[in-house]
Amino acid sequence: MDTRITRKHTKTVRSLLLIAVIVMALFASCYYDNEEALYPSYSQTCDTSSVTYSGTIVSIISGNCLSCHSNANAALYGNNIRLEDYADVVARATAIEGSIKHTGSYSPMPKNGAKLKDCSIKQFDIWVRNGMPNNK
Repeated sequence: MDTRITRKHTKTVRSLLLIAVIVMALFASCYYDNEEALYPSYSQTCDTSSVTYSGTIVSIISGNCLSCHSNANAALYGNNIRLEDYADVVARATAIEGSIKHTGSYSPMPKNGAKLKDCSIKQFDIWVRNGMPNNK
């Protein structure tokens, strides 16, 4: 009789663990703590004179978007929107701009995160206005 109780207990514990893992997976979402929002530096100035794709835009995208919109995570968390390379970013530049500005019908990004710093938004806007060059 003790063996049956132990087996039943083991099955119950395994079932509860499985349910806990499934619930945790369902409630997991993309969340990125924006370092600039958490630890603002009031002495920094916004450099908008030398905005480049590789020097400015890649940093903005990788620091704020790729946790959900990388090639590896886009299908699971990023609505299949990939922003990992230049062609991806250029193809979605208008939507990215609307999302990071929290304007119009665009979904505000980063999802469940604070709005990007005004400087990052200005830099992205300048890059778009300059024709989205793939420059260094």
